[in-house]
Amino acid sequence: MKTPRSLLPPALTRWRPATPYVLDAALAALVLFAVSLQWMFPDEGDDPLSWQGWLLGAATAVPLIWRRRTPCATACAVSLATPAQALYHAPPPDVMYGGMVVLYTMAARTRPWQRRLMLTGWILGVVITMQHQSNQEPFEYAFHLMGLVSAYALGVLTRVQRAYTAELEDRAGRLERERAADTARARAEERARIARDMHDILAHAVSLMVVQAEAGPVVVRKDPDRAEATFDTIASTGREAMAQLRRILGVLKEEASTGEAGSRLPQPSVTALPELVRQVRRSTGLHAELRTSGTPRPLSSDTEVAAYRVVQEALTNTVKHARASRALVELDWADDHVSLTVTDDGRGPSAGPGGHGLIGIRERAVACGGSAETGGAPGGGFRVAVRLPVAVDREGALG
Repeated sequence: MKTPRSLLPPALTRWRPATPYVLDAALAALVLFAVSLQWMFPDEGDDPLSWQGWLLGAATAVPLIWRRRTPCATACAVSLATPAQALYHAPPPDVMYGGMVVLYTMAARTRPWQRRLMLTGWILGVVITMQHQSNQEPFEYAFHLMGLVSAYALGVLTRVQRAYTAELEDRAGRLERERAADTARARAEERARIARDMHDILAHAVSLMVVQAEAGPVVVRKDPDRAEATFDTIASTGREAMAQLRRILGVLKEEASTGEAGSRLPQPSVTALPELVRQVRRSTGLHAELRTSGTPRPLSSDTEVAAYRVVQEALTNTVKHARASRALVELDWADDHVSLTVTDDGRGPSAGPGGHGLIGIRERAVACGGSAETGGAPGGGFRVAVRLPVAVDREGALG
């Protein structure tokens, strides 16, 4: 979002605030020139120029050099010099240039009571001063008063515009900071998601491969045919893990090259749980079983992946830490949530917390708006219970 200040050329933006005295000195010189015109080219019948009149005219212009640094002092100096010039020296000013400049400056830069007091003082001063002048026409009162009021109104408009511009710049700055914070948060969440996925993929695959490799020497001696199947299982598990890692790394490379999130390849879901349980049972000898109850309901894509990864990590912990012979995976569908429970008959909580795995389970559940509980099972062993929300059917909710 571009602010009004950002639309100015860079050179002009750097030059303007660096030279306020140069601009104000030029303005003061212009006012002095305008005031001196009626003395240099007097109308027929006017009094001749006096040096006192020229000095008082200069006193209405020279203080304008400091109008931004000390607006109140500048306004007071011009306010004293202008009526003195009009009352005691000829010729009186046709237009109060200095007065209009200080009223503009006061309206644009000072506090409300200061600018209002100065405007009131100038209006009263003009009326009283003109009462002492002879041959003053009514239109001259209106001319001088309208000039002062117009200068004050222009200063008010400038102050409002400056405040509006500052507000736009502040809002743009806040939006930029919020956008940067959102980007950083999204990157951190994406890094955490990728870290969890890589941990789950590697931990599951390596655990299955380690179990098969440990049993390999025994099977080779006793059952060569089964040994061949065991090594085939190790190879297929490794290939599957490598394929999943390539998918993740491919997404990362695409995001890095395009600057945007690319289309992700299909992620595992709840429908892949039966195959996951069969793979664990076939690869490790763990008697793993899946039980489903209730009517399946739609889940968001993130919840689908989370449900699969939760079961995968829970079974991986069972294989690595529990020394269990059985594991039961229960999938219970309800109207507004799905419950996932993985229970084994292993060593229970004494087997350890499972390192980053259980932390990842809790993070996945919370990220989807659910919850997770881990601990000892009632009949012994270890239990992981996760509750995840189902997708909301908006049409059904609205009737």
